[in-house]
Amino acid sequence: MKIRNPKSRSDLKIGKNDNVLEVGGGHNPHPRSNVIVDKFIDSNYHRSGDIKVRRNQKFMQADGENLPFKDKEFDYVISNQVLEHVDNPAKFLDEHMRVARRGYLEAPCLFGEYLFPKESHRWLILEIDRKIVMVEKKKVFRHAEFDISDVFLHYLPGISISYKMLKRNNPRLFNVAIEWDDKFEYIVEPTDPEILKYFTQYWDSEMIKKLIPARSKASELIVTLQAFSGVFVDFFVNSLSKKK
Repeated sequence: MKIRNPKSRSDLKIGKNDNVLEVGGGHNPHPRSNVIVDKFIDSNYHRSGDIKVRRNQKFMQADGENLPFKDKEFDYVISNQVLEHVDNPAKFLDEHMRVARRGYLEAPCLFGEYLFPKESHRWLILEIDRKIVMVEKKKVFRHAEFDISDVFLHYLPGISISYKMLKRNNPRLFNVAIEWDDKFEYIVEPTDPEILKYFTQYWDSEMIKKLIPARSKASELIVTLQAFSGVFVDFFVNSLSKKK
């Protein structure tokens, strides 16, 4: 079942001795992953750079829809920004739940796809009623005649503290992110009009509130202070690493 919505892939409940698989680590594998698999080794079409493997990590070429591992071979599986690319999302997710006991799934949500659309993304994704819902992008996506994704992917993260705080304050505006135990529910190509409307209609206030619930003033203050603290720590750590 779905356990919670982590703030980011740095906020995962992975045990010290857990054996961790990452599917599609690409150019930025999680430092806690023990084994990394990637389907494409000769093309960066589906990622932002060459495959990277950290020290003490094992790499294997494998398809996330047909993983070469035994049932429950891993304690934990990570999939970060991969689901939106796959051919068969049901098979992809079922394989995660087969080979691991627990895991983390992150993918661009519908809002994120409109902010920074990618040609390589095949699926639009939302979390609705604790279920991961996927609709094929080409069926409903309204393409703009120009692409301003670099503003949100590269420029603002490099210069704007307020933008970084927005991302920390409201992660649901950018990604679907869940941590799960045993299994979680998903829907591919929903037919229920109450679900499908989130992908095909203009959102009214009730729809917005359902997926982006308002917080109390006290909660908003706490989250804002936490976001500022996190941005400050990141800035400090990055400054130190550049000096080395």
